[in-house]
Amino acid sequence: MPERRRGAVLEKALLDAAWEELTESGYARFTMDAVVQRAGTSPSVLYRRWSDRDQLVRAAIAHILEESRIDAPDTGSLREDVLTLMREINATRVQLVTVMSVQLAGYYQETGAGPGDLFAAARDKTADTLFERAVDRGEIRPERLTRRIKSLPFDLLRHEFLTTFAPVPDHVLEEIVDTIFLPSSADHGPHPAPGPAPGRASPKRDIDRKDAGQ
Repeated sequence: MPERRRGAVLEKALLDAAWEELTESGYARFTMDAVVQRAGTSPSVLYRRWSDRDQLVRAAIAHILEESRIDAPDTGSLREDVLTLMREINATRVQLVTVMSVQLAGYYQETGAGPGDLFAAARDKTADTLFERAVDRGEIRPERLTRRIKSLPFDLLRHEFLTTFAPVPDHVLEEIVDTIFLPSSADHGPHPAPGPAPGRASPKRDIDRKDAGQ
């Protein structure tokens, strides 16, 4: 006789079943009954936790994103930290990103949410840790780290996933970091005031010369 599941074990089994159903059938064909059958449980067990399919879908998405969370790397360098994190995402998240973007299209249309919003929620904690360390090391000023700048390399990586449905070559990851992200996040400082045209004395020097002739 199979062991009766309870508490967190049962909830995980239900959410795993919901995610598998979403992955295979998509949001349009997703039903509570299908999850009940896949999880091998009863409708009352499922409905006690989530009253409708949208609540269950949101819970399943949050569950899978939490389970696939990646720890923030700590290489001692902002460039290497960002590259290491992108390489880990590249090695483990292609299928997840594709499923969430394609199979959940109907969910995004109905709720107004977008895959970028969901990934940002899962990514922010890891990325914030990474960027806070870079600030502490003096590699970047905190005011440069706008939300758009922090998400830039990861948004470009997701775009590559959805363009090719395959892992991204490493030289493309380096290009994203070296030619787009780092220059965009660098503190270039204020531009110096323009000097006098070549071969022409400054106004101050003209005044000094007049004073000297008096």
